[in-house]
Amino acid sequence: MDVVEWEQRIADAWERFDELGDERFLALLAKLAPQGPEAAALYEQGSAFDSTGHEAEAVELYERALAAGLGEDRRRQAVIQLASSLRNLGRAADGAALLEAEQSAVSDELDDAVRAFLALCLVDAGREREAVGVALQALAAHLPRYARSVRAYAGELRGSGSDRI
Repeated sequence: MDVVEWEQRIADAWERFDELGDERFLALLAKLAPQGPEAAALYEQGSAFDSTGHEAEAVELYERALAAGLGEDRRRQAVIQLASSLRNLGRAADGAALLEAEQSAVSDELDDAVRAFLALCLVDAGREREAVGVALQALAAHLPRYARSVRAYAGELRGSGSDRI
């Protein structure tokens, strides 16, 4: 099967996630994923484990996918999901470090997701003031008024005095 067909089958499987239930969905992804490109297959399997509450398995697969050269179309999602899984496994500081590094990546539609999961990791890592600063920074971009003030306050809470991302 070519990559386009594989991508469609993966998308179709995700569309059926709720109707299939965890075990049937995992079985379907275990069958479909290896038929695609290695890094993308690892990522999709990791996502399947993550979505069904198997974070430890997901972490290993996300790390392998990233190491295998996961394409940019999935790389940032993998970093976000890896950080979230690490947080759920009690490794919030590791998740925060990944997402802090991710803030310097090229800006895209996932910027606010990076910030949201970074805020969650920071809270669990005992860095609550920074977490509020990160959340306010994300919110500021959507405010019709007071955005400059909220960005300044966010910078103060983060201890940076700036509005990094």
